[in-house]
Amino acid sequence: MQDIVKLNPISSKVNDILTNDKYNICDNSVNPIAILVRSFVMHEYAVQDSVVAVARAGAGVNNIPIPNMTAKGICVFNTPGANANAVKELVICGLLLGSRKIYNAINWTQNLPKDDELPKAVEKGKKAFIGPEIYGKTLGIVGLGAIGRLVADAALALGMNIIGYDPFLTDAAKKLLNPNVTVVTNLDDIYANADYITLHVPATNDTKGFINKDSIAKMKDGVVIINCARGELFNDADLLDAVNAGKVARVITDLPNKNLTGHDNIVTFPHLGASTPEAEDNCAVMAANELKEFIENGNVVNSVNFPCLKVAKIGERVTVLANTTNAVEEATAIVSKAATIKATNSAVRGDLTYIIFDLDKKVDDDTIKTLNDKFVKARLI
Repeated sequence: MQDIVKLNPISSKVNDILTNDKYNICDNSVNPIAILVRSFVMHEYAVQDSVVAVARAGAGVNNIPIPNMTAKGICVFNTPGANANAVKELVICGLLLGSRKIYNAINWTQNLPKDDELPKAVEKGKKAFIGPEIYGKTLGIVGLGAIGRLVADAALALGMNIIGYDPFLTDAAKKLLNPNVTVVTNLDDIYANADYITLHVPATNDTKGFINKDSIAKMKDGVVIINCARGELFNDADLLDAVNAGKVARVITDLPNKNLTGHDNIVTFPHLGASTPEAEDNCAVMAANELKEFIENGNVVNSVNFPCLKVAKIGERVTVLANTTNAVEEATAIVSKAATIKATNSAVRGDLTYIIFDLDKKVDDDTIKTLNDKFVKARLI
């Protein structure tokens, strides 16, 4: 039985995949084969040499030191799309909160004097919370992945006009979009035309702080900005200036910090995007399946650092992760001395090559050691 350490509480549905006849899912282990994680920050976490994979039950992997994992030959997985519906629903909620001042109205109503004059006070005071409808307005979606596409579908159903931007949109992904979504190739087109803007991109060197004074200046007056993606996308100081000046009417964010709380026109959620039992189950099941497939078959699905490669197993299997040129030829020369190769499959990602050898028999420990001495990581499956 192999130990899998969970660094956060996780849905019990993982036990349906990582069954207890093969795996022991636990909080601590001296030699776990894998790690399951949600929000736990792993940058200072000591990962045991026995670990071959880390699965993040969620999409973002900012809490995992990816370069360190790669250097150790540890495959890191995430679960893209598993929480997409949950986030979509929160974004739609954000659209309404950003438009109708519902949040302020609730707070005001809760603090009214509890007497027979309350109905009169309600009728007198409600005009302070008048806000426009979203029907017929334009929503700009920055990032047209799984969440962005679902947001587009829901907003279209509510009668909005949708324009979307995604520089990494593939032809295959574009076919999944509702044909009523207008895809633009210049982010400035979103800024110039959108009454509401929702962000669905990761925090990268290119996107950190991209909502700043320069981009805001290009937006329509009174724009509403929704961020259920990553807090780093905001330049907080510039955003606050724009809200205080009325250029940005309201901000709805699921990533609060000390700069963005306590403001009447900034509505903050405590990172609720994926906080539904359905999303937690979906993420856990996907993460468990990724680990199982990798541990038992060496197949890589939804990795954020390894080349992805999935092939049917037709014999005993050895996998190799390499960061050298001619890796396939060099690894083949070593493996072929110990067994007959029935099939060789490989995939490349940047300077990494991942190779799967299917063999007529198991190779010995010396062969695995030779491979590990030469390459990043070799495993006998």
